[in-house]
Amino acid sequence: MADYQEEDLQKFLKDVDEITNLIQDMNSDDPVAQEKAVLKTEKRLLLTEEDQEEDGCRTTLNKTMISPPQALTKNADEINSEAFLAFVEKDAKERAKRRRENRVLADALKEKGNEAFVRGDYETAILCYSEGLEKLKDMKVLYTNRAQAYIKLGDYQKALVDCDWALKCDEKCTKAYFHMGKAHLALKNYSVSRECFQKILEINPQLQTQVKDYLNQVDLRQKADLQEKEAHELLDSGKNTAVTTKNLLETLSKPDQNPLFYAGGIEILTEMMKDCTERTLFRTQNGFSIISGNEIIRRCFSTAGKDAMEETVCVSVLRLWQAVCSENEENQRLLVTRPDTGRLLSSLLASDVLTIQEQSLALLLQLAQSENGRSLVVSHLDLTRLLEALVSFLKFSDKKANSAMGLLIDLALEERFQVWFQANLPSVLPALTGVLKRDPRVTNTLALSQCIALMGNLSAEAATRRQMSASEEFGNACLSLMARCEEDVDLFREVIYALLGLMMNLCLQSPFVSEIWTMEASRRCMSLLNSQDGGILTRAAGVLSRTLSSSLKIVEEALRAGVVKKMIKFLKTGGQTASRYAVKTLAICTNSYHEAREEVTRLDKKFSVLKELLSSEDEILVGNAALCLGNCMEVPQAASSLLKTDIVQVLLKLAGSDAQKTAVQLNAGIALGKLCTAEPRFAAQLRELHGIEILNSTVKYLNDS
Repeated sequence: MADYQEEDLQKFLKDVDEITNLIQDMNSDDPVAQEKAVLKTEKRLLLTEEDQEEDGCRTTLNKTMISPPQALTKNADEINSEAFLAFVEKDAKERAKRRRENRVLADALKEKGNEAFVRGDYETAILCYSEGLEKLKDMKVLYTNRAQAYIKLGDYQKALVDCDWALKCDEKCTKAYFHMGKAHLALKNYSVSRECFQKILEINPQLQTQVKDYLNQVDLRQKADLQEKEAHELLDSGKNTAVTTKNLLETLSKPDQNPLFYAGGIEILTEMMKDCTERTLFRTQNGFSIISGNEIIRRCFSTAGKDAMEETVCVSVLRLWQAVCSENEENQRLLVTRPDTGRLLSSLLASDVLTIQEQSLALLLQLAQSENGRSLVVSHLDLTRLLEALVSFLKFSDKKANSAMGLLIDLALEERFQVWFQANLPSVLPALTGVLKRDPRVTNTLALSQCIALMGNLSAEAATRRQMSASEEFGNACLSLMARCEEDVDLFREVIYALLGLMMNLCLQSPFVSEIWTMEASRRCMSLLNSQDGGILTRAAGVLSRTLSSSLKIVEEALRAGVVKKMIKFLKTGGQTASRYAVKTLAICTNSYHEAREEVTRLDKKFSVLKELLSSEDEILVGNAALCLGNCMEVPQAASSLLKTDIVQVLLKLAGSDAQKTAVQLNAGIALGKLCTAEPRFAAQLRELHGIEILNSTVKYLNDS
């Protein structure tokens, strides 16, 4: 290159830098910087014209010039900053318009790519995302989506490159870190993978559940990797057991043999799975595929129960799976995530063959011992069929029923199970109703009570409770089981206790199943108030406290059955939970019937029990006690019995308190009003304590809130 050409090139590059800086200054928010930039621009244009006049063009190369706006081609005297800024503004608007158009095209290509991804056509998806990036290079979702498609195709390096670009667009892009973590995990870069997932927590701590699952996967895969290295070393060393395992698997891969041939080989193989290395060797030598892919073995699973030989094969395979999955999380993952095995386990659990049922249950119990195993079961098995099979174990009176219910309870602790249960309750409600219809005299009562308690726990969710309450058959099954259990309360104590817990939750649903159902439930609970069991008494009172308000007929029946006397006894001897139910029941009764007010006044001399409740820290107790006390002030002479007490000060303090529940202030104020109406001397006390002002401010506060 000639010297003058090199000089022109350097001058050109310098000009580019200077012009870039000028444009930045003219777009600055600082007016001083803008003014300086305008002056520099005008000066530069003058110098340019002078250079062109004096020197001309020294190079023989054709130069393509970007035409300046008309304002800039005029004499320097006519050039002004407004014209220059107008040109810049026009250019910015044109670029913004082009960007909006490109954005529409990129979004359309993204949607097209997403559709291809859902179909499993990852190559087409990548092509669409790539075309979208040609339209808009800083659209991070196209990078993360393309990275995900690359991961599906096993092209992890390209996925990492796309994640890097997404992070350049947005350094806090959690999707980029998710895909980056998965790519590094596939490449066995375990420490880097962990860092990616941990970075997500720094950006968004609310993603802790998902991140925890991925970090767990990293730990398990790293552990599996180490196990596989040890297994290969064992095989390379020529150790007899390792060689035998390999040879046995090769033998079992032979097709079209007698079923007992496979059963015998599998039994020998099972005996060899004594340590983690042997179990890992089974995996690395393709053991799961050899067993599950064998046509004879598959046929035995599909026709099990028709022939003793087929049953033997099924049982031997289930025992082998237990052996190879023992303390080996990677084997558990491979077993459960196989599409054929995931469906098979639920159906085998429902088999008519007792030994197959038992071995299937044993395998699932083994898997459920760890959090990771439970997650695998919930994520990959047919849960509807699994739940139906597990509750069918209630027909057994031995420990199998307890084990099945224990497994169901463990699975129900998983958040994914709870989400599934709520979404699929209509399909499993018949099975749960069938549980309630079981005869407790021929059922394992402990397992039955566990199953009903699980229903009660799940019914704490409003959506679940709503669906259960909407089923008349389910509600009637609860009452029928209660009637059967009342024949021997001591024998069926656990079942009754669990059933009352379920019914308490059902009674939270409004409206109730039906008035007939509510009436019958109340009668059953009134009958149970004669029990000597504190837990049953408390829960029976809890159901009553929720059913009485639905009908005056129920209140009348309860009064005739002596509910007031029993509730006063509860308040004198029961704990806080029982007292809460009892005082609510009394508040409902005294609110509706004068006979109830008279009975409370007679049984609670000088209202010592209710007054004591007013000092409780439980605001629900206090609010209902104040309501009940106010109701009783309508009984002649009831107010006079309190003249020598500090009841005015107590109620006034509650009325003016800052309790979280406004019922405390409201009911205390009402009780004060009724007290002063029934006994004028209390009104004088109230005035002396400036109580009127306090009550007025309380009423204003309650109205405002």
